[in-house]
Amino acid sequence: MSQADTQYAATGAALGKRLPSPGWRTRFAPAPTGYLHLGHLVNAIHVWGLARAYGGHVVLRIEDHDRTRCRPEYESALLEDLEWLGLTPDEGDIEAFRAGPTTFRQSDNGGAYQQALFRLESLGRVYPCICSRRDILAIVGPTAAGDEARYPGTCLRTPVTTDRTSARRVQLDADVITVVDLALGEQVQTPVDQCGDVLVRDRFGLWTYQFAVVVDDYDQQIDVVIRGADLLNSTGRQVLLGRMLGRIEPPLFLHHALVRHEDGRKLSKASHDTSLRELRAAGATAASLLGEAAWRVGLQPTARPVSADDLPTLFV
Repeated sequence: MSQADTQYAATGAALGKRLPSPGWRTRFAPAPTGYLHLGHLVNAIHVWGLARAYGGHVVLRIEDHDRTRCRPEYESALLEDLEWLGLTPDEGDIEAFRAGPTTFRQSDNGGAYQQALFRLESLGRVYPCICSRRDILAIVGPTAAGDEARYPGTCLRTPVTTDRTSARRVQLDADVITVVDLALGEQVQTPVDQCGDVLVRDRFGLWTYQFAVVVDDYDQQIDVVIRGADLLNSTGRQVLLGRMLGRIEPPLFLHHALVRHEDGRKLSKASHDTSLRELRAAGATAASLLGEAAWRVGLQPTARPVSADDLPTLFV
């Protein structure tokens, strides 16, 4: 448990009391930018375990909005991994992903994002932005490790014409967003102070994570967003974007513990951390990996094997 964010751990029974009435919807939404590792498995355990224990409905979504990093072979591998693990979604059928386009794959869902952008444009809140990350850092200066650079509003103050770039930002109000996280309690964020105006489409014409997930969660009627604690800071801006798009009641949020290296770094595809496929090839079973992932974040006292069918027992 020394490798996990144990301060984020919350007991299953306590979480169950905070979830909506049976029939609520959540999602497992990996990005096919590499092979799944134990960190993804921790998220899957929370998604399927809580949903199966407390009447939830699991949607599988492939978040491949970043076409520069996503690969078809990674998508194929993650679908195969889910089948091997015994994790079956209620919606977003695995075979449907293999068959062709589906609105549960972000690269097939561009029309929905464009319509959402039109709505924000009709509110007069969208503007072109030619600023690169380097430009922003040149203005705001270097940030501490793990911190994000706040966009200083350069292209809002000095407008550029729409033909100069495909990139678009949304002007945010200075709203203070209060969210009661199901695991962490009350969280208060002011997105305009954290990140400034949000980039929703980049200079390559690709939709950003912050925008695409808000549109998807709204359209797919996601009631509970279950994800790692590393995404906690995204919550306020996503609630605010959803409100601008017409979502009056935001989803509930649950940010769970992360699996970390001994030096504190989280597991990462970019760091080429050992994948489930490699562990599987070395002889690991699905139950042994599920059990280890659950142990690493404090969901059970030992790394005893746990089958997919037994995941609900970790949360009751």
